[in-house]
Amino acid sequence: MAILRIVPDLATDNPAKVAAFYRDLFGIEPVMDFGWIVTSATSTDQKTQISFASEGGSGTEVPALSIEVDNLDEVLARARDLQADITYGPADEPWGVRRFFLRDPDGRILNILTHQP
Repeated sequence: MAILRIVPDLATDNPAKVAAFYRDLFGIEPVMDFGWIVTSATSTDQKTQISFASEGGSGTEVPALSIEVDNLDEVLARARDLQADITYGPADEPWGVRRFFLRDPDGRILNILTHQP
């Protein structure tokens, strides 16, 4: 299993406004906008990303981190072996990802995902 990227997710009531602030301050442009979440990235390196969200999608809370992996089933099995608190999923989302949420030992929600072909 390989981690493909880690994106911090910041909770906000107004994702577009906060994304515009970060664009104007740092020059990072929105690369995805679903209304409830805007993900911004540098124009030269899509690995430098940050998301601003009013919800986690599909009625979930905003996670602290989104971690994209190349083998979701392997991470899910590891999480179950660790008896991690899986709070959502696994689910195939209409925006093209398969994911699940879990709580880390400090209670932070992690969104573990893979993009579907």
